[in-house]
Amino acid sequence: MNKIKIGIIGIGNMGTTHSKNFLEGKCPDIELVAVADINPDRLAWAEENLPGVARFATAEEMLDSGLLDACVVAVPHYDHPALAMECMKRNIHVMVEKPAGVYTKQVREMNEAAKKSNVVFAMMFNQRTNPMYIKMREMIQSGELGAIRRTNWLITSWFRSQFYYDSGAWRATWVGEGGGVLLNQCPHNLDLWQWICGMPNKVDVKMHFGKWHDIEVEDDVTAYVEYPNGATGLFITGTGDCPGSNRFEITCEKGRMIADAKTKTLTITRLNESLNGFYKNEKGAFGAPADTDEVLSFETSGEQHVGVFNAFANKILGKGELIANGEEGINGLTLSNAMHLSAFTGKEVELPLDEEAYYEELMKRVKTSRVKENVVSVVADTKSTY
Repeated sequence: MNKIKIGIIGIGNMGTTHSKNFLEGKCPDIELVAVADINPDRLAWAEENLPGVARFATAEEMLDSGLLDACVVAVPHYDHPALAMECMKRNIHVMVEKPAGVYTKQVREMNEAAKKSNVVFAMMFNQRTNPMYIKMREMIQSGELGAIRRTNWLITSWFRSQFYYDSGAWRATWVGEGGGVLLNQCPHNLDLWQWICGMPNKVDVKMHFGKWHDIEVEDDVTAYVEYPNGATGLFITGTGDCPGSNRFEITCEKGRMIADAKTKTLTITRLNESLNGFYKNEKGAFGAPADTDEVLSFETSGEQHVGVFNAFANKILGKGELIANGEEGINGLTLSNAMHLSAFTGKEVELPLDEEAYYEELMKRVKTSRVKENVVSVVADTKSTY
């Protein structure tokens, strides 16, 4: 195989971005050969902007064409698992956009299908290429700062206008999107949170639905979690704050890390003595361990989408490993499902998640979900690293 012949299902915001990256040669081992979209307007755009690329009105037609070695699934969330499994059935390697799906029950089915297939299955968790978050993960895994005591992520830099929500019939509806800020904007943050800190075992949340916008899903979330070792954490997000913040803080036995996405800096504070030992040995009433600060600056956010695709190609060609195995997509989704279930029931949720309970609660809301009318469809030329 000289080049991996790839197709894209869905040429909306992200599908458009990926197609341009391929055509601009940013992924040298990948050749874009086909796209599929049920929207005739997007196929017309493809005819004009993607010369030589085959166009199909349905995903199945493209997958059955014999043109593809690999495929990107970049459609509304509910369809991610089903279309990924259609690729697997045909031995087509597959990259799934975030999130892995809407509810873990369907994602678990996708993961089981992946185990039985011979395809390379990957998730588009492009923030795992960010050197700042890579550094945080390395420090936690090395044990340099000791065990985690507290995690806090304030991620409110997701401001969205009402026009944004009105730009797609599926957006911000239970039936179309399956959730709000947690399902659309935060899958990368939730993935990084668990990738770096591990999974909690308890989740409790305060969640507001349509607090800042005329939508039926959540746009303001404050979640509290507990970890198996007794550590605690907060995850605060929303789409109604401007200016917003993106500050991720991890406090450990021997120090602390604070990542500021706006300044692209990671401040590492190291204690000269572990807190556990200091508690026992300190004779003063108000003493505290001495500390030193180190501030690391990061000029770039890493290779992002292009880096994930190049790793995907390398894995298919036997030259390297994935940035994110597709089966890992269930972890961050478990967190968002648990947060929703806590909000739906008004109770703390323990993990492992009761997947049937969550599915039942979600379907109650799907049945009464509003149908959007007079939608002005917009496809953005997104430059976002998320």
